[in-house]
Amino acid sequence: MFALKSLGIATTLAIAAAPAGAAAAQLPAATVNEETVTGGTLASGAQWAAEIPADWNGALVLYSHGFRPGPANPAWDAGFEPTADALKDRGYAVASSSYATAGWALETAVDDQLGTLEAFSREVGTPRRTMAFGTSMGGLVSSLIAEVPDSGVDGVVSTCGLLGGGVNLNNYQLDGLHALAQLLLPGQGVQLTGFRSGAESAVTIDKLTAAVQQAQQTPEGRARIALGAAFMNTPTWFSGTDAPGSKDYQAQQAAQYNWLLGTIPFVVGARSFIVNAADGDSGWNAGVDYAGLLQHSAMKAQVSSLYREAALDLSADLSLLTQTADIEPDRESLEWMQRTSSPHGDLQVPVLTMHTLADILAPVEYMEEYAETVRDAQATPLLRQTYVQRTGHCSFTVAETVAAVETMNERLDVGHWGNLAEAAVIDQRGESLGLGVADFIQYRPNDFINDRR
Repeated sequence: MFALKSLGIATTLAIAAAPAGAAAAQLPAATVNEETVTGGTLASGAQWAAEIPADWNGALVLYSHGFRPGPANPAWDAGFEPTADALKDRGYAVASSSYATAGWALETAVDDQLGTLEAFSREVGTPRRTMAFGTSMGGLVSSLIAEVPDSGVDGVVSTCGLLGGGVNLNNYQLDGLHALAQLLLPGQGVQLTGFRSGAESAVTIDKLTAAVQQAQQTPEGRARIALGAAFMNTPTWFSGTDAPGSKDYQAQQAAQYNWLLGTIPFVVGARSFIVNAADGDSGWNAGVDYAGLLQHSAMKAQVSSLYREAALDLSADLSLLTQTADIEPDRESLEWMQRTSSPHGDLQVPVLTMHTLADILAPVEYMEEYAETVRDAQATPLLRQTYVQRTGHCSFTVAETVAAVETMNERLDVGHWGNLAEAAVIDQRGESLGLGVADFIQYRPNDFINDRR
């Protein structure tokens, strides 16, 4: 059924590189602390690794890691280790791959993960059940696996995933940066797209960061920061256990300011990885109506209030943003991003998403966009979405990540969702694991306003 094949004995495992021209390199399995450890190199050059507990229950969790700038690109992800240990304690095997490249690895990531599953099955034995589990960019990878017919994966758990897709990722960041550049650095022609190197990015990062810091000193500047933050889906809750009051717009703006100081360096700095992978920038804002975007934003009341207090003309600023929005996409790069990096919603297996309420790198509004994509593909019965009341990107507890896997495992056992993914049910599951706190909450995200459709 899923019995292990004959295993060698060793105390450590090193992942070998495939010889030039080789289809794949395979290492003999080893036993370490009563676990089976194995791995190798796929034909793509991706490394893979797996750990199987002595009391394996036959289920495999196939882990997809998030964005890595490189050059280090190991098969095993240290950040997933606490969850992996807890899963192995419960009888699950865990496998993962490096993907063939670091950076924006979407060209091969899905194939690398499915190749890891194939290699695992060949080396260890075919799992009776496989669940893909991904974080951040890996959450996008896992959601794309869910759309592959006959993949061998039975269910998907996507956490803090970039499920709006790579095109929307580029565009929502561009909308916010465009507003900040036009309103805080008028006439300076700040580069916002097409970065090919860290040196190019650094110039823009320095200019925008300094401009935001200076603008925060005045009511006018704070209002304009809030407008840019609204277009970037910047959370209005920065720290602590509770979001600020719905009418405390100054506190919300302070939270957005603090988020932006860390966000601008990351999103501008990381853009070159996507540009180089796609061989061009897929982002564009030509023809975007920024007044229309704000009209649909949950932050409209906050921005309007701050503009009134600062005696600024909001309509004039929105008109300026629309008139100066002239960035066109690289068409071939856009097609590449749509092909490799964008969910289409045609789910083949059940999918469970998990997201924090205040996530700057994968805004929670992405979950509304993903649900719409799945609904358009008429696959909604396969999708359930859960939320955790916390700030931060992928800031889940081990109790929450294991609860998500266990929930998917039960969904596959019983064949339907029922109430398994309801906040109270999954929260109780998490709290009962003895792995720390769980803080699932009933929540419905606001509209993702940056979808160019």
